[in-house]
Amino acid sequence: MFPLIGKTIIFDNFPDPSDTWEITETIGKGTYGKVFKVLNKKNGQKAAVKILDPIHDIDEEIEAEYNILKSLSDHPNVVRFYGIYFKKDKVNGDKLWLVLELCNGGSVTDLVKGFLKRGERMSEPLIAYILHEALMGLQHLHNNKTIHRDVKGNNILLTTEGGVKLVDFGVSAQLTSTWHRRNTSVGTPFWMAPEVIACEQQLDTTYDARCDTWSLGITAIELGDGDPPLADLHPMRALFKIPRNPPPQLRQPELWSAEFNDFISKCLTKDYEKRPTVSDLLQHKFITQIEGKDVMLQKQLMEFIGIHQCMGGTEKARHERIHTKKGNFNRSLISNLKDVDDLATLEVLDENAVSEQLEKCYSRDQIYIYVGDILIALNPFQSLGLYSTKK
Repeated sequence: MFPLIGKTIIFDNFPDPSDTWEITETIGKGTYGKVFKVLNKKNGQKAAVKILDPIHDIDEEIEAEYNILKSLSDHPNVVRFYGIYFKKDKVNGDKLWLVLELCNGGSVTDLVKGFLKRGERMSEPLIAYILHEALMGLQHLHNNKTIHRDVKGNNILLTTEGGVKLVDFGVSAQLTSTWHRRNTSVGTPFWMAPEVIACEQQLDTTYDARCDTWSLGITAIELGDGDPPLADLHPMRALFKIPRNPPPQLRQPELWSAEFNDFISKCLTKDYEKRPTVSDLLQHKFITQIEGKDVMLQKQLMEFIGIHQCMGGTEKARHERIHTKKGNFNRSLISNLKDVDDLATLEVLDENAVSEQLEKCYSRDQIYIYVGDILIALNPFQSLGLYSTKK
């Protein structure tokens, strides 16, 4: 059996986790595997472990996350990395264990949904505090030539001490001295910047770290409304609408301050070359309002986390991310081809799927079908009695 390797890493060289860590509880499911709470057998330390499977098809996302965690997790707003382990299992398959800091306060998405469930909403200073901490984490990544590329509420976790941590670097990208921009369409559809989406259709399109600024703006709306814009749509249809629609805003902007609305507007500048960087946003009036209040807001956040946990939390909504560099979507999005009225809602949108759908339409004399906002008319080569001769 050949050693299991990524592009630069021999995973067989990592220690077996069984000697150090014991699984005590299931936390949830991530993009590439399950997440568990673990206990260190030697010192009693609690942590979280992301178990990545299947492991025999080593993917660049796993290696990217490992490299970023290893080099950039030494920051108060990035989840701490405790080590990587390799568990051999002939029955169930070999697996990688990424052991991380336990952020047992849940995600900011969970917290805001808890507020809304109680008929309340998160205060603007508290939103500003959370966004400030996320911006500090992003600034650390960007200063080290790394783009997160999947900033959203579920990837901003909280500790019971009121800490705010960026997590999930599986699709993050490291920039080099000769390659300052990226051209891979990747991320979770509702949070994806227009220029990132454009990379799928326009091969010469690129983007830079300011795609994280857009995603943070969508996250700001999520903190106000509980969901990102277009969340009621199929994610593939959302991908058609984001580049075409005007920049989104809060559902009821009049209920929020001019500063909060302006912060969102700045983040969601459609021309990314005119969009502010995260360093610029740290100077925005909405963010600077927390100066001198951060300790108080951290304590307030701790109290709200405690209230939310006592009430049993909320049902987690999962939004799958996509990665089109490989020419297909995340496997969990793939399903059997079905009849649709809008091709943009197909879970696998490629030439074969579109051709098959058009052939089905033609065979049942359905001459009209949408692709997002575009109407396609098929020539039936016969009279279908759809129109009368009357004017």
